[in-house]
Amino acid sequence: MYLNTFAAGTDPHDMTATDEFRSLLTSAGELGIPHRPDIRYRSANVVLRQMRFHYLDWGAPDAPPVVLLHGGHQSAHSWDLVSLHLAQTYRVLALDQRGHGDSEWARDVEYSNHTMSLDAEAFITTIGLQRPVLIGHSMGGRNAMLLAHRASALLRGLVIVDVGPELSDKGRQAIAGFVRANQEFDDLEHFVQSVRQYDPYRPREHIERTVKYNMLQRADGKFVSKCDATPRRLGLTHGRSLQDNLTLDDLRALDCPTLLVRGANSNILEPDAAERFAAALPNGRLVTVPEAGHNVHGQNTKGFLAALTPFLASL
Repeated sequence: MYLNTFAAGTDPHDMTATDEFRSLLTSAGELGIPHRPDIRYRSANVVLRQMRFHYLDWGAPDAPPVVLLHGGHQSAHSWDLVSLHLAQTYRVLALDQRGHGDSEWARDVEYSNHTMSLDAEAFITTIGLQRPVLIGHSMGGRNAMLLAHRASALLRGLVIVDVGPELSDKGRQAIAGFVRANQEFDDLEHFVQSVRQYDPYRPREHIERTVKYNMLQRADGKFVSKCDATPRRLGLTHGRSLQDNLTLDDLRALDCPTLLVRGANSNILEPDAAERFAAALPNGRLVTVPEAGHNVHGQNTKGFLAALTPFLASL
C-alpha cells in the first residue's frame, strides 16, 4: 500500500488540494522558505525507454526549465521545499529515477549511473524541455555529470550537489550502512528514529512529514523501502565501468556553466576534493553551505537556495 498520493495514470494529478501539500506549506512556514500562494504543482507519469517514470511538475509551463535528480534511496520529493521556492520563477521538474520513489523498477535490474543518465536525457527530450538547468544530488549528481559530459548542448547550466570524481570511502560506507539497516520495519516510528540518528540537521516534524515518500506498506503489514533492493540481494554492483566514472581530466572538457555545492560538514565530498573538482571545471564555481552535511538541500534549505539562486539568475 502506498502512503503518498501520485498520479494513477496518464493524466496529471493536481497536488495542491492534498494534505501532503498543506503539510509541505507548514514545513516551508517553519523554515522560512518563501513561495507563491498560487503555485502550480502536479504529479505525472511518462514512459521513457520502455519504462514508466513518475515526476513532479512545478511552476508555469512556459517558465525557464529546471530538472532535479535526487540521490540514492531518495525520491523526487526530497526536493519539495526547493521546488516550492523555485517555482516562483522556473518550471521545476523533479524526476523519480528508475527503481526509486513512484517510478517503475527495472526488470533487468539495470541501475548503472550511465543508464540512469540516459533516462534523464530521454526525460528532457520527451517532455520537450529547451536547454534546462540540470541539478543533481549524490547519485543524481553523478548521473547529471555523465549526461552533461555526453550532451552538454542540451543544458543551459549544471549544478552538482555534494558529489564529485573523488569521494570519501568512509562517507560512502556510512551511507551504505544506513541503507542496509533501514530496509524493513514493523512501524514507521522505527524508521523516523533511524533517520534522526543519521540526520541530526532536520527537525523531527519534518522527517515525520516526509517519511511516506521513502516507504510503503507491504501485504504482510511491514513497512519497506520503496527503493528496489534486488541488486543488493543478488550481490550486483554498478558504477565501476568506464561508462559510469568520470575523472578530473574528463571534466576539464565540460564547458557548460557549473555550480558545485558542498555541505560544510559533508562526509562524502572532502574540502580538498571539492576544490580540485571546481578547479578542473572550465566554467565552474564552488559554494560551501554551512550547517549541512551530505544532504545539503534538505538539511539547510535556505542556505542551499542562497547558493543556488544567484547562479540560476546569472544564466
